[in-house]
Amino acid sequence: MHFMNPMTKPYQLASLLCFLVIPSHAGDLVISSFEAPGFGAWETTGEAFGTGPVDATRWSALEIQGASGRGLACSEGFEAGDGPGNDAPQGHLLSPEFTVERDFIAFRIGGGDFERHCCLNLWIDGRIVKSATGRNSDRLHAESWAVSEWKGRRARIEAVDEASGRWGHLLVDGLVQTDSPEALPVVSTPPYRESLRPLFHFTARQWTMDRLEPGMRQEGWINDLNGMIHYRGEYHLFAQRWNKCWLHAISTDLVHWRELEPAFWEKTLDAGRQSGHCVVDFDNSSGLGSAGGEPPMIAFWSHADNRRHGISYSLDRGRTWRDYSQNPILEFPERDPKVFWHEPTGRWVMLLYGAGQYHFFTSSNLLDWQNEGHPIADAFECPDFFELPVEDSDERKWVLIHADGRYSTGSFDGTRFTEETPRRLCDLGGEAFYATQTFENPDPNDPRRIQLAWMRRFDGPALFPEMPFNQQLSFPCELSLRSTDDGLRLFRRPVAEIEKLEEDVISLPGTRFRIHESRTLAGDGEAYRLRAGVSSWSQEAAVVFRLRGAEVRLTPHGVKIRDVLNTQPAVSAEISREVKSVEILLDRRSLEVFVNDGEVSCTRHLIPSESGISMKVEGGPASLETIRLARLRSMWD
Repeated sequence: MHFMNPMTKPYQLASLLCFLVIPSHAGDLVISSFEAPGFGAWETTGEAFGTGPVDATRWSALEIQGASGRGLACSEGFEAGDGPGNDAPQGHLLSPEFTVERDFIAFRIGGGDFERHCCLNLWIDGRIVKSATGRNSDRLHAESWAVSEWKGRRARIEAVDEASGRWGHLLVDGLVQTDSPEALPVVSTPPYRESLRPLFHFTARQWTMDRLEPGMRQEGWINDLNGMIHYRGEYHLFAQRWNKCWLHAISTDLVHWRELEPAFWEKTLDAGRQSGHCVVDFDNSSGLGSAGGEPPMIAFWSHADNRRHGISYSLDRGRTWRDYSQNPILEFPERDPKVFWHEPTGRWVMLLYGAGQYHFFTSSNLLDWQNEGHPIADAFECPDFFELPVEDSDERKWVLIHADGRYSTGSFDGTRFTEETPRRLCDLGGEAFYATQTFENPDPNDPRRIQLAWMRRFDGPALFPEMPFNQQLSFPCELSLRSTDDGLRLFRRPVAEIEKLEEDVISLPGTRFRIHESRTLAGDGEAYRLRAGVSSWSQEAAVVFRLRGAEVRLTPHGVKIRDVLNTQPAVSAEISREVKSVEILLDRRSLEVFVNDGEVSCTRHLIPSESGISMKVEGGPASLETIRLARLRSMWD
């Protein structure tokens, strides 16, 4: 994508004379009401917005409602006679520079909902700081941007139409600077300072859209994880935001994340960017790179039609992206490509979900793909597939994880996966543990396989409409394969880097607890890491941790997790070996539990119902090793 930078254009005195703001009533400054026959000092490119505003006599034919006065800016092919509008034309409409002098910029907007491609943008200091779209409707609605932080700065407003499919048009009316807008922005708290945003679990920020509505997948939405890779010291986290775009964040330590501009946005309703994967093409097998430059970073995604599969690529470590000119590279029913390099056969492999199966494709250049057959039956969306060593062994096994958290291990020859174990759950979290992905990590000094999951189905804005985010990700966990009495098992444990967030650490020495003996570990606080070991206990004993209304109950051979409000069903698991340790991560909106170094884990949403952390022993005596509790700082600091 290429955007003009309106702030780099020289400010012309002529533009100023044509753009004197006219107060509509006391205190307000009119930017444009689009009442004149032409656009005056506004600059136009392309054909979409024509030579001037659309007169009110055309509104009925274009089904426009909610406008006022005699005209509005419209990119719906209004010069094509008296019939319905035409969404094909594209173009930009750019205001002269003006000084921000009020707390808000208010306007009415309608048309398509294509962020970045059919929208109204506010440019300050060479970047887009606010943006708005229609709602796939020709009824204009009132919106406003809070702009007080930029008072005294020079700004320009840009209307963008780069979309040509259905709803590929924009309607704008009544642009005004005001201190009393018709509709106030919903979001006003600075990003990452919201009172309910998780402190150490990744959530998407709200970038430029000030719109939040219950049930909407708004700008702060996050869902399926995509193509996570490690390259040149940076972990790249990609995630789908509905079909709008891929979110993109980077980290150097897996704990502190910086969200970059989202990548490759949708342009039409049938070309949304669904889930997929990303690779670094070190040898430039695709030919998309250049000599001496960065190797191409190539993202594979599926269109919203669940048939066409395309790629976007970056030559600057993921900072900017372009679509491959020959898309689609593959047509095959369904979605969710997972791509990786298979060293033994010297080929790229794609695992693609379709019709309840995973299908294997191979390629030598990432552009041309061959279906190898050998599908895997009873599959379930968003696959992850990788090889792991078996601890304390010379063996290596391939691990296949389905979107619903089921996994199996086996062997892979480059075209066929032979499952050698039953399918088991990675985690007890259910819908709070979905569409997992692991980092492809080419760093030979760090061979860990690190996993995150989408903590699905917790509708934050419906419960807390002032919060500009929806959904969160689990904390990064290191995976390992270990032999147990029940065969190979996948273990999950939080990455060691969590220690970077610890403060106010308290350690209680090992002690023997009597029946019904309890102890308060913390009286307040929102985010903690708790670790404890059990040295011995009677078969009747239970160690119960109470954490802000959640309850984790350990017995010698099992664990049960519930919340006292019963907002979710309780979950439990039996463990063949005696329970010896537990680690618990508590955040504002979640609880993660790891028993026996991750032999059993549970990722769970939490609505806190009380303060503090405590523990007690029931049923019989138990001896605990050191209990360690650390308060966790915000990852956003």
